[in-house]
Amino acid sequence: MGGNTDQMRADLERIRECADAILGIHDTFANSANPAEGYGKSELGATTLLDAFDDFEDNWSIRRGKLTDELKALGDIVAGAAEMYEGIDRELAQALRDNDAAREGAS
Repeated sequence: MGGNTDQMRADLERIRECADAILGIHDTFANSANPAEGYGKSELGATTLLDAFDDFEDNWSIRRGKLTDELKALGDIVAGAAEMYEGIDRELAQALRDNDAAREGAS
């Protein structure tokens, strides 16, 4: 049983690491802005390039919002799964201890 428990712990740790990574990606995307923000024609050299960056910013803002919402939801689901598995593991361990105690008391 110890080997299975160790395997479960390793899996739970990987699930938690996955949740942390997803939420880290969420934070990165949530804080990413237009790479040309604060620059004007004099820095970029052409109005066309400035317009392209403005269009990118508009599209990126919309898509970034959707992406960050989805990343947050996925990160929360994965973190919740780890908590759920850990809770089930605790309940199962307690049930086994209770069963062992009842068997010892009956002997």
